[in-house]
Amino acid sequence: MLISQIKGANGEIVVAVREQGGAARSVNNAGSVYALAMEAADAGKSLAAVIEAHGYGDAVDLEKAYAEGRFLPPITHPDAAHLHLTGTGLTHLGSAATRDSMHKKTSEAAEETLTDSMKMFKMGLENGKPKAGEKGVQPEWFYKGNGYGTAAPGAPLVSPSFALDGGEEPEMAGIYVIAKDGSPFRIGFALSNEFSDHVTERMNYLYLAHSKLRPAAYGPEIRIGAAPDDIRGTSRIKRGDEVIFEKPFLSGEANMSHTFANLEYHHFKYGLFRVPGDVHVHMFGTATLSFADGIKTEEGDLFEIEVAEFGLPLRNPLKVAAEEEIAVKQL
Repeated sequence: MLISQIKGANGEIVVAVREQGGAARSVNNAGSVYALAMEAADAGKSLAAVIEAHGYGDAVDLEKAYAEGRFLPPITHPDAAHLHLTGTGLTHLGSAATRDSMHKKTSEAAEETLTDSMKMFKMGLENGKPKAGEKGVQPEWFYKGNGYGTAAPGAPLVSPSFALDGGEEPEMAGIYVIAKDGSPFRIGFALSNEFSDHVTERMNYLYLAHSKLRPAAYGPEIRIGAAPDDIRGTSRIKRGDEVIFEKPFLSGEANMSHTFANLEYHHFKYGLFRVPGDVHVHMFGTATLSFADGIKTEEGDLFEIEVAEFGLPLRNPLKVAAEEEIAVKQL
């Protein structure tokens, strides 16, 4: 089942659900995806059961809503500060080669010659998929922001004026709510664009934190339930009528050095991330970047990320913000 949110005629949130390839219907008295998910989490029910109990209303034309700019992110929080955007990297087979210019096989290189990126990637290869009942190695982790940094499907991804680059990262994102007892619950997975500044990151690895403080987009739809083991999609960039970049990307545990469960554990092991009522959008990494292929994006370029099993493609144009004068005033 795929679930999404669009703006209604009076500005209200309309929750739409459909089976893959099927027509969408609204969910009666849903309020929002967040409200439905919290109802399910707090009652110990499945989200599908809660949706079924609410019942279905009118048909929803998702393609028309997309064309009219009425898509919302597929989950939002009433207080945007309580939606957390986070991620992890070096989790996919091939991601270290994309990140690291050494391009050496970790198994053949002496430990003292490995960069920190390659060391962390090697740790994931060795213990990112622990046996049942065991805990695996913790991955690289980063903070992107909160709900104020979320771009709706179709809306611009805004690169700050001081950025040296604004590039896409096509990824799977896990979508979670925290129940009233502090238990994390996964709604499902969605396409995401973990938009980043790769020039700043490449200057010095310690600038990774700066490079990630950028907006992100996810959706348009959440695929409820577990992710497929082998996810195959396409990432492309359009400049006007021309496709300037197009490349397949892989995700799912068959193409990763970590399990989703291991990555989830190392995020939610922190009590800070188990605050009742919070929403988490956690992005799981990629091995495909246009930046690695020498593409320099420009304002107006359109990012498009597509995986058939995850519904409509995620599209966002690139916009560059005007320069701001920032000065701290003394009270």
